[in-house]
Amino acid sequence: MTTIRRFCCNDLLRFASVNLDHLTETFNMSFYMTYLARWPDYFHVAEGPGNRIMGYIMGKVEGQGESWHGHVTAVTVAPEYRRQQLAKKLMNLLEDISDKIDKAYFVDLFVRASNTPAIKMYEKLGYVIYRRVLRYYSGEEDGLDMRKALSRDVEKKSIIPLKRPVTPDELEDGISESFRYAKHVDKKMFLVMNTFNVFSVVVTFIFHCTLYLYNSWIMLLYNVILLYKLQYSEFSLSKYF
Repeated sequence: MTTIRRFCCNDLLRFASVNLDHLTETFNMSFYMTYLARWPDYFHVAEGPGNRIMGYIMGKVEGQGESWHGHVTAVTVAPEYRRQQLAKKLMNLLEDISDKIDKAYFVDLFVRASNTPAIKMYEKLGYVIYRRVLRYYSGEEDGLDMRKALSRDVEKKSIIPLKRPVTPDELEDGISESFRYAKHVDKKMFLVMNTFNVFSVVVTFIFHCTLYLYNSWIMLLYNVILLYKLQYSEFSLSKYF
């Protein structure tokens, strides 16, 4: 039996196996925690028997005016659980939240131009290729911006394809988090985490040194007292030699 529930912090320690697929975009821990804190309604996990993570979806809502939309940052299913329509269920959940709760105009996502199976799957779910983003992935491979209009976009204006490709710099603010937002978050979190790690190491070192010295002094004092008793008590070892 499959259970779809909100993603929680503990899942960050258990979902590594799902990310082993080479086509799945992975981010650092701070990136996932940012999404979990800011957009918890858009972060869900599919859990199977034995509490095994089968897949997850991570997204957010952003934009202004008619560009107000839901965004799928990542959706993936472990290889052994595919062909069970889990991705479809996760996508439908995010679309419902974007449509009924946040009243977005559309939902969009980015996919590698070479990832034909994923593109076909999204097309079956009602997504169309809105534009091509040159060198979107690591400055090497093009990305396809795919969109699906929601009920608020009655005239379907949001999914009218652009006639020319765009560069990452031309994307709207907030959309290209994989190389602008993530990089910004990474730098700040890198400094914070490094500072914290250094502080932890120093504190741990001081604690262990203090504990070692404390135990050493205790043992020294114990030995002094023991020698004193052996020397001056009536049960001195001299009786036995």
